[in-house]
Amino acid sequence: MKVLLVDDHPLILSALQGVIRGLGDDVTVVGVASAAGLRQQLVTDAEFDLVLLDLQLGDANGFDVLSELRSAHPALPVVVVSASDRASDVIQAIDLGAMGFVPKRASNDMLFEALRLVMSGGIFVPPMSLGMDAGASAPTPPQDAHAEADTVPDVMRIGETAEAAPFQRHAPSFASLGLTPRQADVLAQLLQGKPNKLIAREMNLSVETVKDHVAAVLRALNVSSRTQAVLAVSQMTQGQLPSFQAWKPNRRG
Repeated sequence: MKVLLVDDHPLILSALQGVIRGLGDDVTVVGVASAAGLRQQLVTDAEFDLVLLDLQLGDANGFDVLSELRSAHPALPVVVVSASDRASDVIQAIDLGAMGFVPKRASNDMLFEALRLVMSGGIFVPPMSLGMDAGASAPTPPQDAHAEADTVPDVMRIGETAEAAPFQRHAPSFASLGLTPRQADVLAQLLQGKPNKLIAREMNLSVETVKDHVAAVLRALNVSSRTQAVLAVSQMTQGQLPSFQAWKPNRRG
C-alpha cells in the first residue's frame, strides 16, 4: 500500500509516517508539507492508494484541497486527519467526498481501524463527533421522494457531545435493511459521492428510477440526506469486516 501524507507540521508529519509504516512491511509512505507539494507529488507519481490530508495547511484551505482531490482524482480515497473533531468539520469533509475523518488526538488503534476500513471499501467517522444537540429529534425521511438532498437539515444540527444520534445508537444491521440488490448497488454508488445522473449512466437506468432507489435507501436507513446516509453506514461498518461491499446481496439472474 502506498500512502501520501499531507501535513504542514514537521513533527506531526514525521509521527504519522512512523505510525502508518506500522501497518505492515508492504506500506510505503510519502510525506509533503503543503497543497502545492501534494499537487506536484501527484503529477510526478499518481500511483497512490490513499491520501491522508490535514485540513490546516499553510498555503490552502483543506476543504478546498479535498474538493480538488475528489474532482481530479475521484478514485483515490482521502482520509482527513485533523486537529479538529468538530461535528461540522466531520460532516463537511464527508459531504465533500472524504472516506474517513480521524482526529489527531485519536489513538493509533483508531487510526489503524480507520485506514483498514477505508481500504476495504468502508467509511470511517469518529463516534465522539456524532452527538446531537439537546432536544434535537431523530431525522425523518424526505417528504419529496424525488428530492436530492445533499445538505444536512436543521434536524441534524450536531453538537459537540459524545452521545450518538438515534439512528446511530440503534443502527440496524445491513441484512435487516431489506434493500434489493439494485438499491444496494445505488447505496454503494452514493457512498462514492456520485450524483444521480452519473449513477443512472453507470447502472443503465433512468434518472427518475435512480431517484426512486435513493429515496428507498434513505427511508431504509431512516435518514433524510446523502450525508446522513454516509454517516449512518460508517457507524454500521465500524469494527465489521468484511465491509459493506461484501454485504451487498447477490444479484438475481
